[in-house]
Amino acid sequence: MTAQIAELLMYVAPEPIRLANERWLTRILERLGSTRQSAECLSLPDLWLSPNLLLTQTCGYPLMTLLRGQVRVVGRPRYELPDSNGGNHCSLLLSRADDPRRSLPAFHKSRGVINDEGSNSGMNLLRHRLAPLHRDGQFFASVGISGGHRESLRWLREDLADLAAIDSVTFAYLARHAEQEVAGLRVVARSAFSPTLPYITVASATDEQVEALRRVMNETLKELPEVAEVLGLQEVLPATESDYQVLLDYQQEAEALGYGRLR
Repeated sequence: MTAQIAELLMYVAPEPIRLANERWLTRILERLGSTRQSAECLSLPDLWLSPNLLLTQTCGYPLMTLLRGQVRVVGRPRYELPDSNGGNHCSLLLSRADDPRRSLPAFHKSRGVINDEGSNSGMNLLRHRLAPLHRDGQFFASVGISGGHRESLRWLREDLADLAAIDSVTFAYLARHAEQEVAGLRVVARSAFSPTLPYITVASATDEQVEALRRVMNETLKELPEVAEVLGLQEVLPATESDYQVLLDYQQEAEALGYGRLR
């Protein structure tokens, strides 16, 4: 029996989400007759590029920058969640509910926070949304890097930042299972839509192997309706790298408006 890496680390909180993903992965591995190799010591880039990778999920922006041509896209999730459906999601631009500013232009010279400079939902979609509003290449007075969406939410709650872009899937999960983490916050605006975070496997996988893996992912979702319910996940849609070209288009649109760097 082959030992391969299978991890779903993009959505690991709250706990019901992590447990649901683990149940799904366990069933997928059982159906494929594979055992799970530990990836505990691997960074995300090392996991994504491991020659022993069977299945994981990455962000669409690093797919088109760091990973382009080095992995195979298996598919993208079709969630049925608020602001996430049809294989697309967006970023919610959030502030504290008691902030008197009610529109994006009013947040000029405020304190921004992003989860990571390589994030689509935390940085790229935010940059694209703010590009028409910058002045001399700047929108924020400062931009902090929190390290994760939940940390960005904490920065907002604790008045360490004024505006953040949060993946709509993450927000929906927290609103459903950890309401305290989004309490006291409100949506100021929404970003453009983009494809949901892709599932990937090794670059050497054949078309037949990719199709078989996606088929097993969908079959096991149907076998585990309670998992599908918790994840708000209806099916894994076919997808390719070309579906994510729109993320680079958003980058180029921001650059054309003179806002190539979020600041």
